[in-house]
Amino acid sequence: MVRGISRWQIVGLSINDVIGSGVYLLPAAAAALLGPSSAWAVVAAGLAVAFLVLCFAEAASYFDQPGAAFLYTRAAFGDFVGFEVGWMTWLARIASLASLANGLALASAYLWPAASSGWPRAAIIVVTLLALARINVVGVTSGARTAVILTIAKLVPLVFFILVGMWFIDGARLGAVPTPENASLGEAALLLLFAYAGFENTPAAAGEYRNPRRDIPFAMLTMIVVVTVIYTAVQVITMGTLPDVATAKAPLAQAAATFAGAGAATLLTFGAVVSIIGNLSNTTLMGPRYLFALAQSGYGPRALAAIHPRYRTPANAIVLQTAIALALALSGSFVQLAMLSVIARLTTYIGTAAAVPVLRRKFPGAPGAIRLPGGPTIPIIAVTVSLAFLASATWRNLVAGACALAVGAALYALRRRAAPSSAEEPTPPPSTAL
Repeated sequence: MVRGISRWQIVGLSINDVIGSGVYLLPAAAAALLGPSSAWAVVAAGLAVAFLVLCFAEAASYFDQPGAAFLYTRAAFGDFVGFEVGWMTWLARIASLASLANGLALASAYLWPAASSGWPRAAIIVVTLLALARINVVGVTSGARTAVILTIAKLVPLVFFILVGMWFIDGARLGAVPTPENASLGEAALLLLFAYAGFENTPAAAGEYRNPRRDIPFAMLTMIVVVTVIYTAVQVITMGTLPDVATAKAPLAQAAATFAGAGAATLLTFGAVVSIIGNLSNTTLMGPRYLFALAQSGYGPRALAAIHPRYRTPANAIVLQTAIALALALSGSFVQLAMLSVIARLTTYIGTAAAVPVLRRKFPGAPGAIRLPGGPTIPIIAVTVSLAFLASATWRNLVAGACALAVGAALYALRRRAAPSSAEEPTPPPSTAL
């Protein structure tokens, strides 16, 4: 693989994977569930997720190989746990890719009404996924540049919204949002968690980052600060400028229309479309790296562990993921997969947080590795936060997750014998550029 992705490109990738269409729906959904306390809840969720981000940052600092949570949990707990985490993480990615492709068609309907159904919907899904697959097959640097461009494009409307909207906030409206009589704290917790979800994919392509053990922690910590500030500002401004925010269908566009006119509303609608494309771009880049890492370790066909001789990318893994996502997106069967995405993500979070203390003991002298302060305190808090989110999941989510884990166990039993170089336990490289 080519190590062609720089530190600031990783920052762009990290932000791009978290800020998506959710930011355009979060203000109304959070206000409907939590009322005037929703702005504080956004901040609290950012702080809670920061503990998880810190765990990923330390775990990433031990390795410069692709695979992220699969790699960390495999090194800490062995092959079976590592495979289950990698399997669940990839399932979440493929469900996300299919659902985002459908979301793109729906969001495009605001600009092109026919896009919500029929051949226009299919055309948007097919053209977008195939174009992003080609970009990422041709080279990881082209995929990273595309993602960074999309990150900048999605941030421009949000920055405009914040810088202009802050002057039109009516303080009385912030407290006037009605408190729901039957606030669902569990539903609100999951909503806020998944507004920040996606950070776990930043280390997936570590094999193609220039200095992954140094740059991934920097990118993830920068991301959580930037995202928390943006989410909080957007929540406050929307609540402070838009009457009946809890019932708004397009809260940012409607709020922008109140203080900057119809053109601003169109800009924010365009921003929502670009945000979804940005998420699709990142998932097309990151998701196949899980497949590649799994296949390289013996789970799946050897062809998925192959590197394109010219482009130096896991082209087969990219093509396979795109083909599956297209089938799911066009058929609508991704809806069933979406149920287990809650458990899949939480499996990734719990596995990585629990792995951190073990990695410290196994690799005490890893050069340049980050060591979080407080001993096991931060990993314990991160696991506790994840378990609290897990307790908020519905029984359908839990059943779907259990079924996916059972399928993973069956696939694990079919593991082919890996080549000696790929079957070895992952270890930090002996040399360092840190």
